[in-house]
Amino acid sequence: MSSIFSPSYWEDRYNQDDSPWDLREASPPLVHFLNSWQDHHASVLIPGGGRGYELDWMMQQGFSEVKLIDWSQSALDMLKQRHPHLSNDQLICQDFFLHRLKYSLILEQTFFCALPPEMRPQYAAHMSELLSPNGILAGVWFDFPLTEKGPPFGGSTAEYRQLLEPYFIIESISPCVQSHPSRSGKELFIIARRKPCLHEY
Repeated sequence: MSSIFSPSYWEDRYNQDDSPWDLREASPPLVHFLNSWQDHHASVLIPGGGRGYELDWMMQQGFSEVKLIDWSQSALDMLKQRHPHLSNDQLICQDFFLHRLKYSLILEQTFFCALPPEMRPQYAAHMSELLSPNGILAGVWFDFPLTEKGPPFGGSTAEYRQLLEPYFIIESISPCVQSHPSRSGKELFIIARRKPCLHEY
């Protein structure tokens, strides 16, 4: 099997319908969070968005500036079948770490846990680079011990704080109370605001 940090790995997983992380619906904790997000014209990125159930829900609610990025063209094609009007500028097949646009909000949902754990510092740094001043990184991180078996790979509140605090002001970390039954007791919801760079003061 190819490396988990490669397009072919994820393309194979989707083509074989080997995606046990896939809820087949928008993540309930993210829906709860977005119900309180007032600006439906904010620029939003969903990295590693797969089949895009969060994007489905957001479009139904009137969010107008949402982009989704994934390495699997097959996953994006499934999403394109549901929303043929979406362009390649909105459904982006690309390595997340090569992406360079700026966003007001980035939504985390099973992307972090799919990366090789040694890439987590790079994740935190690049998330900061993609956010506008005072931009928000929010979403769901798994709460179970980190092992070599994965993806998904686990983690803890302490680890997430250590990774994010160099780049973000962590506004909250709390157990998810709206989790899907299959993930009950295994999820944390984090809201983190990007720290200003020195030249932004």
